Amino acid sequence: MAHVAPAAVIVLAAGEGTRMMSDVPKVLHRLAGRTLLGHALHAAQGLSPERITVVVRHARESVAAHALEIDPAILVADQDDVPGTGRAVQCALSVIDAADQARRAVSDGVPLGAEGQGLGEGVTGPVVVIAGDVPLLDSGTLSELLAAHVADGNAVTVLTTQVPDPTGYGRIVRDQASGEVIAVVEDRDASEDQRAITEINSSIYVFDAGLLREALREVTTHNAQGEIYLTDVLAIAHGRGLPVRAVQSDDPVIVEGVNDRYQLAVLGAELNRRLLIEWMRRGVTVVDPTSTWVDVDVELARDVTLLPGVQLLGATSVGAGATVGPDTTLTDVEVGSRAHVIRTHGSLAVIGEDATVGPFAYLRPGTDLGAGGKIGTFVEVKNGKIGAGTKVPHLSYVGDATIGERTNIGAGTIFVNYDGVNKHHTTVGDAARTGANNIFIAPVSIGDGAYTAGGTVVRFDVPSGALAVSAGPQRLIDGWVERRRPGTEAAAVAQQRRQESHESGETLGSQAKAEQARAESHGAQRVPTAPVDISSVHGYRVPEPPTPSNPESGLTS
Repeated sequence: MAHVAPAAVIVLAAGEGTRMMSDVPKVLHRLAGRTLLGHALHAAQGLSPERITVVVRHARESVAAHALEIDPAILVADQDDVPGTGRAVQCALSVIDAADQARRAVSDGVPLGAEGQGLGEGVTGPVVVIAGDVPLLDSGTLSELLAAHVADGNAVTVLTTQVPDPTGYGRIVRDQASGEVIAVVEDRDASEDQRAITEINSSIYVFDAGLLREALREVTTHNAQGEIYLTDVLAIAHGRGLPVRAVQSDDPVIVEGVNDRYQLAVLGAELNRRLLIEWMRRGVTVVDPTSTWVDVDVELARDVTLLPGVQLLGATSVGAGATVGPDTTLTDVEVGSRAHVIRTHGSLAVIGEDATVGPFAYLRPGTDLGAGGKIGTFVEVKNGKIGAGTKVPHLSYVGDATIGERTNIGAGTIFVNYDGVNKHHTTVGDAARTGANNIFIAPVSIGDGAYTAGGTVVRFDVPSGALAVSAGPQRLIDGWVERRRPGTEAAAVAQQRRQESHESGETLGSQAKAEQARAESHGAQRVPTAPVDISSVHGYRVPEPPTPSNPESGLTS
């Protein structure tokens, strides 16, 4: 049978959800990367309806804004002070009819003499009604319900299921002979015999638009809740001799709604379990499904391995043969094929093929690691493009930088990108080698094949092939510890070692002697052992640094 698109889908999202105990509207609580309303709209969009309408009331502005953010073509219907699902659908139908009449007026024009008289009752055909708090409902189930409705020529078709404890749910009352639905009786209005029924209403329906419009005019508030029940439409249709039938789902979870935080957690865990089963059947290895979480929009290729403690959130994608984890959280991150990402937290980042990240790496938005590159242990990157084959192995911050290919960044390197007001960019070329404990004060550029010595502070551009050195010569102040830190363990050990060396005739080790000879050959002088005026902090005289023409604050962000 060919697919039949419904005339409209109505999503009920007007409730306050008081049992959530939250300032956030119930339908805006998130589960597996989408809000509850987002799940409902995704299922509705799968039917390709002519119109989708969301009914709002509580926290109207935030709920409506979120719906329009998901789909700007959505119609928003405001429920008035009259309570009940029937009134919510009535409000939605009036908005749908008005939009349909406006469309026809624009496309077909208004007949002469018919101005102000309207263009008929409104939409015709099937209208699907779903709740905004049923996160596991999918478009496949809705398609089956819609197909059954059209094939049987029903006035109303309702989705039902069987549960062992139906307390709180509306009961499906059937004609014993034909099996057709006579009515849906709400729990508070049910008799003892009706409460024994275990087939429940899911609050998911397909109505004929004409019948729905007419029947809602007859519904009253004469019930225990004082509301206009949508379920009364089924009894009205049956009373008119119209076919009212049910499609029973053998999976109760897909029609289960969220009313409190516990149900949110339970359904979230169940949805995650189903997602992981589907990915494992597609060729993904999940070592520990109980500690692995993936959102509904995550994409995984074949032969991906997810180790324990992994969370893949948002629109994260992982390429073939890549390994993620353990203990890794990625949000909107693209992981290339055969990459390894270990104990890493990342968001809005790109990790190239065959690259390695972690452990204990932090990838902030704008990180782009090239193929075969490495971001190592205790490395943070923000808005940094790191070329193919380049390594930032450990203990570094790369902020607002572009690093070329096949370059190695030494341990403890800081890209100083922030002067207290503005961010600045650093560029490092291809095949460069930077020493440990470097500081690059942006804006600065280091050329292709350039080197920087350990401990260098780079304030000015380094040409290609040059070596940048900023550290001064090392000074030795003999006997400083014994003079300035008397009574400490260090002083006692130093004095003992000095005495032993004096008795043995050995005052310096071979390396120290070589360094001393080299210094003397370059004209360096040892600092005399006589007392020196070093009365500043911790016993050192801190020389006043020259004031540069463009001082930098040395901040990072």
